[in-house]
Amino acid sequence: MQKVNHHAAEAVTSTISQKSGGASGIPECMPPIRRRTFKVIIDCDPGIDDALALMLAAASPELEILGITIVSGNVPARMGAGNARKVLKQLNRLDIPIYIGEEKPLKVKYVDASDTHGRDGLGESFLPEVPGDFPQKHAVEFLEEMLEKEKLSIIALGPMTNLARLFQKRPDLIGRVERLVSMGGSFKSHGNCSPVAEYNYWCDPDAAAVCFEKFAEAGRKIEMVGLDVTRKIVLTPDILSYMKRLDPETGEFIRKITGFYLDFHWEYEKIIGCVINDPLAVAYFIDGTLCSGFDCFTVVETEGICRGQTVADAMNFWKKEPNSHILTETDTKAFMYFFLSRVLCRKGGGKWRREELSWLENLSRG
Repeated sequence: MQKVNHHAAEAVTSTISQKSGGASGIPECMPPIRRRTFKVIIDCDPGIDDALALMLAAASPELEILGITIVSGNVPARMGAGNARKVLKQLNRLDIPIYIGEEKPLKVKYVDASDTHGRDGLGESFLPEVPGDFPQKHAVEFLEEMLEKEKLSIIALGPMTNLARLFQKRPDLIGRVERLVSMGGSFKSHGNCSPVAEYNYWCDPDAAAVCFEKFAEAGRKIEMVGLDVTRKIVLTPDILSYMKRLDPETGEFIRKITGFYLDFHWEYEKIIGCVINDPLAVAYFIDGTLCSGFDCFTVVETEGICRGQTVADAMNFWKKEPNSHILTETDTKAFMYFFLSRVLCRKGGGKWRREELSWLENLSRG
């Protein structure tokens, strides 16, 4: 089993200028910066941690977000689309299109995660609905059209139902996917909805199985950001309080949507804080040095008590070519600096520099 570290973002290939929201897609407080940009579609099921991931993605100049596709997972797809729109409104990024996709898993009965994310999917914050119609085009159709047009990457933060439908219909389009980063699965960590399964792959195990199978057939790898690394990313009350000191508006928005999540984690896992899985997938996509792992052949169990389990052949028993890159280690402190320095703005504009966030050192020591 060879440990490898992939995909640190390339730099100094394109210029991004400072502009307000709108079509440019750059938040007002974002300084001019030169670096490579990556065209991405974010497939998600918002969801509290999806909301935080969208905030991070929208604040990252390396990402050109072509669209957001919604799948039923944490909440039903239509509610998830509404939640994505609420987040984009908070970010002044309503220019990003949202496409509603599959509303139920390929085969199994749909089970949402409202016990974790609240009745509204955003921690029972019950933020006001944002008016407007969604495009009539189905998310899978949008993905197909965009991949036919150009190569791009996909950051998948929910069940893989949309992607399974796409790759069942058009396996040839896998060659147009530059990277598929999937928040899901688990290598050695215990599960979060069964002893062995992570929710996204448990919710639609057949979809996850299809995607890993199709990538194996194409000789490609899915980058799996599983519970082995995401469990280490904990937003604590102290860090949340610190965020509110630095950026009261953003900090208060995050407080509203995460309060329910903190209560859930204390009740079920006795954690003072909440695990924010999805932002790590976005951060790792941009900066591969935040995580490390290994390549191997992986399959997903679809039935029985091990439904949704990712069986990673770390010792190469099956002698098959790798179809996955499994993350096992992450730098939690580096991630938190990365996250805060991007999602928080100074009063009057501008971003916080890493050296100005040194109080995180005190928080990490408790």
